[in-house]
Amino acid sequence: MGSQNGKQMLTDEDLATLSQSSGLEENRIIEIFNGFMLDNPTGKMGPQKFRELISHALPKKDVYKMEKHVFRIYDSNKDGFIEFKEFMLVFHIMSEGSNEEVLRRIFRMFDVNGDGTISKREMTKLIEDMCDVLKKGDPNNDVTEMIAQSAFTEMDKDNNGKITETEFVQSCMEQKDFSKMLSLKIINILVEEEQ
Repeated sequence: MGSQNGKQMLTDEDLATLSQSSGLEENRIIEIFNGFMLDNPTGKMGPQKFRELISHALPKKDVYKMEKHVFRIYDSNKDGFIEFKEFMLVFHIMSEGSNEEVLRRIFRMFDVNGDGTISKREMTKLIEDMCDVLKKGDPNNDVTEMIAQSAFTEMDKDNNGKITETEFVQSCMEQKDFSKMLSLKIINILVEEEQ
């Protein structure tokens, strides 16, 4: 991304790269960029703007508890903001990426503290928040704990108490019962948000 007079702008190189990676025509990328910049004059979308975007995308759902998890998918450089390139990268991966690329992004939702692994506590928290978003009422703690424990056991292949990105992706790709269920539920939430 370039800048001119302190204002973010797309360079020809950015435009060509984004067009190639997203499969969108350059004119469409310019339209999306202009809309992004209109809503985010600094060139960065903060958590509040992201919350508004999610609320408009899913007006009938209470996504407050999931928004921070979804935000992590977009904020790839972990600076607390979503830049246009990050926004377009996730758009491309979620719509055109390979299963492995999508699962690697989803892994970031589970990795709450960003240490590159998922703890049982992180797994349980995300499952609780997913239950709230999917309007399954007040999740039964015993059921939530059972799902979290089963998924965690399935994914923690080396039994070290942490799930790495590789273990997560491998378990989901092998379509193990709980791993598959969790990844499909998250994809359903994300796909609905994209529409």
